[in-house]
Amino acid sequence: MNKLKTKDQKIEDVLTRGVEKVIKKDSLVEKLNSGKKLRVKHGIDPTTKDLHLGYSTVYLKLKELQEMGHQIIFLIGDFTGRFGDPTEKIEARKLRDAKEVRNLAKNYLKQVGKILDLKKTEIRYNSEWYGKMKADELLLLMSNFTTARMLERDMFQERIKKGIETGLHEPVYPVLQAYDSVMLKSDLTVCGTDQLFNELKARELQQKFDQPGQEIIATKLLIGTDGKQKMSQSLGNYIGFEDSPNEQFGKIMSIPDNLIFEYFELITRVPLIEIGKLRKLKTNPKNLKSRLAKEIIKIYHGEKEAEKAEKEFNKVFRNKELPSDIPEIKIENQELNILDLLLKTKLVASKAEARRLVEQGAVKIDSKIIKDWQTKIETRPGRVLQIGKRRFAKIK
Repeated sequence: MNKLKTKDQKIEDVLTRGVEKVIKKDSLVEKLNSGKKLRVKHGIDPTTKDLHLGYSTVYLKLKELQEMGHQIIFLIGDFTGRFGDPTEKIEARKLRDAKEVRNLAKNYLKQVGKILDLKKTEIRYNSEWYGKMKADELLLLMSNFTTARMLERDMFQERIKKGIETGLHEPVYPVLQAYDSVMLKSDLTVCGTDQLFNELKARELQQKFDQPGQEIIATKLLIGTDGKQKMSQSLGNYIGFEDSPNEQFGKIMSIPDNLIFEYFELITRVPLIEIGKLRKLKTNPKNLKSRLAKEIIKIYHGEKEAEKAEKEFNKVFRNKELPSDIPEIKIENQELNILDLLLKTKLVASKAEARRLVEQGAVKIDSKIIKDWQTKIETRPGRVLQIGKRRFAKIK
């Protein structure tokens, strides 16, 4: 359906779908209509080894621009990632080892390649310039900004009120992110709204370096599976790029109903016209979530895996059958306390977690609920352990 869109329709989609704000929209429309190949920057600091679907709101936007013929520059902040962006962080950021950051970045490109065509993508690392920058060059760069403007940001003001220290390196972060745009000669940057301050600083700095200030597309932030806060690994409300199809399907089916169409718009490639038609139909939310889950899984694992995940979900949750593929754990035939057994099967991270789950009635052995955490279990082969609706293990 994308192939049938006119150029104007494609531009309209780029500037509206999942977008919170566009900086200098008229100028950007003119550039997108000019036929010029724009340099489109997006930067990410490696902080964990996995990406989650919250990032895909930006990457799907980059994909649209790439399909329109523009040059995507995927910048890995292997230098800035050593101390990280202080945006929305109430605790001071600590300096991290360069090797640790590089190791975290290794898996990023593999995951981003599920959306972007990496053969057509310019991959850059900001250690290319910061690793060579002299102290006097850094000081000269910093002189383009004022301390007052940097410290007026919400998270720094909150720290001041709470008596929490701010490291001298932290207000420098927007300076470095801004200079990335100068070095890459960015015409346009795509980011989440949480990065808008930093990218506006970049626009100002580019103009001081006699470059046209970059336009900015700021996408909406994706709410996590809890329906309350933005998607984040640290909050546990995320769906990972590398989660298995079954995990992705199950997590999507668990989201609050009010997030369904927001997810359709932000993290699928279903055309907006079709999403509009779905909104008008009085469809059972479970059926909508099932469609949503398949659309998402298609992007990361392919259509066949999406169909298989739907069948598996229906088998376990609708028909109350055991999963087709249960991880097997070899354990000697003996009697073990239920907490020790759960720990051995790696279904839990600690005995405290195991006890809490038992007391909540979330633990089953061979489909029978275990209510007493002091229960002894015979670990004979073939026994199936279950926690909640999605965690299983079989003794072999």
